[in-house]
Amino acid sequence: MYGKDSDGTGRPVLVDSGGRLITKSNLIDAAVEGRLFMAANQAAVTTTAALATTWTGLGVGNPTGSGKLLVFHEFGWANTDADDDTGVVGLMIGAIGDMAAAITGRCARWGYATPSAYVDDGATIGTPILVKTCGVLSDGATSTSMTVGPQIVDLKGSIVIPAGYALLSYTGVVETSHLIFHYVWEEIDA
Repeated sequence: MYGKDSDGTGRPVLVDSGGRLITKSNLIDAAVEGRLFMAANQAAVTTTAALATTWTGLGVGNPTGSGKLLVFHEFGWANTDADDDTGVVGLMIGAIGDMAAAITGRCARWGYATPSAYVDDGATIGTPILVKTCGVLSDGATSTSMTVGPQIVDLKGSIVIPAGYALLSYTGVVETSHLIFHYVWEEIDA
């Protein structure tokens, strides 16, 4: 018995000893084939508030002329200590601006490939637009964090970034050295 993969190639269907179909994560092929990448802040970062063009946090930018699309599967954050700032955590998209490869993105197939994307924790970007709210930081009254975390958002490939743009962390208020963010994305030919 054969089925087709996402590229239309015929492949044998795997079944267990009881004849039940064996399924696997939709990211296994991407990881094994070296097109799945991840990155995280290496220390807590101070963020800018809202839709600032002088942005800080964690972002993944697709360089102009990369020939790739960045397909995002996961975004997450953790709060490193008590936090009494109320605010939203989300994702925004903006022009890549002067983003650089300040943080090393890693291939899920460790050591196999390097990403085309830039990963940065601060840059001057084009005017961003908030595209997804993902959670809140704290209740603002008790100085205790509601998002010690990690908080993980399964994006399921629902955000695709073309060359010249970036997906960037968003906080509604300035967070001073509290948050660490991460992303998991796939790079496919445009």
